[in-house]
Amino acid sequence: VEYRLGEDSHLIVTTAMTSMAIVREYERGTIEQLVVTPIRPFELLAGKLIPFLVTGLALFTVGLIVARVFYGIIPAGSLLLIYGFVTLYLIAVLGLGLLISVNANTQQQAMFVSFFIVNIYLLMSGLFTPVDSMAPWAQAVSQLNPVRHFVTIARAVLVKGAGIAEVARPLALLAAFSGAPGELRYRQDVANNLTILEGNVRVGAGSAGAEFSL
Repeated sequence: VEYRLGEDSHLIVTTAMTSMAIVREYERGTIEQLVVTPIRPFELLAGKLIPFLVTGLALFTVGLIVARVFYGIIPAGSLLLIYGFVTLYLIAVLGLGLLISVNANTQQQAMFVSFFIVNIYLLMSGLFTPVDSMAPWAQAVSQLNPVRHFVTIARAVLVKGAGIAEVARPLALLAAFSGAPGELRYRQDVANNLTILEGNVRVGAGSAGAEFSL
């Protein structure tokens, strides 16, 4: 139960909250104030994502503590290893939330889209229903679900004490989601858009200053 609650918390909190990180600034009209500050677009995005990464790691730690204190469950594998896997998984989930955030027009739209995607990810992750009991087409589609690969890794490490060699395949797939070329390209597009917006704001400010001086 703790494992499922922890997994739900990871996905819901990180994805839902990240999905509103950028669109909130656009909706409130404060994005212009951010881009004219002396920080680069990449630093702005990192500042939006790192708090949720820390939150996800904290939620995972709480889950381990609850399992240990109340149920006497001790992880069989390396904690350092599992924390590395959790960090990789959170990067993939945060990238998904960022993708939703920069495409949504309002916070409500971002929340609805993230809720829809989170439910699909959870149902096809093998967390509640074994993947082997799914239809063949569903098993094939679930290969595109990073949550499935994290569930496989977490069960192997926490329950069976597996090492990197035993989870090499799901780990490679999870790493691919974390650093997918499309995701990286989209993050670069976001940074470029913020740079363009920053230039427009500064040009507008310069024009207003010139008119005032005249």
